[in-house]
Amino acid sequence: MKNTHTFSKDISDSNTRKYGREALSIVRRSASPNKAHWVGMILILCGAVSADQLTKLLISSRMLLGESFHVVGPFSLTYVENSGVAFGFLQGAATIVTILTCIAITWMVIYFARSGAKHQFLPIALGFLIGGSIANLIDRLRLGKVTDFIDPEFWPAFNLADVFITIGVILLFVTIVDSERQPRFKERAGSQ
Repeated sequence: MKNTHTFSKDISDSNTRKYGREALSIVRRSASPNKAHWVGMILILCGAVSADQLTKLLISSRMLLGESFHVVGPFSLTYVENSGVAFGFLQGAATIVTILTCIAITWMVIYFARSGAKHQFLPIALGFLIGGSIANLIDRLRLGKVTDFIDPEFWPAFNLADVFITIGVILLFVTIVDSERQPRFKERAGSQ
């Protein structure tokens, strides 16, 4: 006798065995982001760029290069310039860093265009990542280096863009881990 199970029935059977409940329906959603996803990501991106550029403008217009003052605990504000990447790494490699940043931004936008609806935190994560990357790219293109000013005693100086990139990476990691925890259903060969 021919196998008469459908994809929906296979999923229902799998859900019943695994979770003790049966699926009422199966809906396939597009992974492409809708207008709300794009708007959310762009608002976060613009907020990140604006906050970073404003703080860098305030620091560079009110402090001398190398000037520092203690804020609280191990934190100081110190006006430094950095030709490397986040937290002072890859000093002196501005051209390579600029090219890699442009490639990374392009890849993230393409990835979001294809997969932005896969997880609710993806627009937020990529908004922070792209926003922080663009903010530092603006400095590299305009000045050839990045302004850093948040200076903890235990770590190289950094800026808000670096903070936003770090937040974006953490959220992206959480998104990936959470996506992997969600059950996936595959069609069986020969099922309808």
